[in-house]
Amino acid sequence: MIPAINWQRAEGGLVLLCGLAIHLHQAEALPWWAALLIFFAPDLSIVGYAWGARVGAFLYNAVHIYAFGAAFLALGLVAATPILVTVGALCMAHAGFDRLLGYGLKSPEGFSFTHLGRIGKAGQRRPPQA
Repeated sequence: MIPAINWQRAEGGLVLLCGLAIHLHQAEALPWWAALLIFFAPDLSIVGYAWGARVGAFLYNAVHIYAFGAAFLALGLVAATPILVTVGALCMAHAGFDRLLGYGLKSPEGFSFTHLGRIGKAGQRRPPQA
């Protein structure tokens, strides 16, 4: 049986690939360097942790859910605005990239607590073998 976390990581990989494919289809909307900046822009939400774990987790999660990018993508399709389509696709790709790497949505307990398990040094510790 494959653990649910592995399915979520695989799903993240597929969302990454789909988001990049949509962006490449709209590639003329943005220069490559702007696409790279937009791809990593959701990580700026980490600034919210300056106001505590609860605010940090809220801001981080708000821009790292698939629906954040999907909303921009849908708005771009409805408004026939290619730049919004590619921004949405890149935001979705970023969220998928994070999930693929095991970085999940954050818990108000702290940055290293995610829905996919602990990350960082605390997450690398393994329980003692019996």
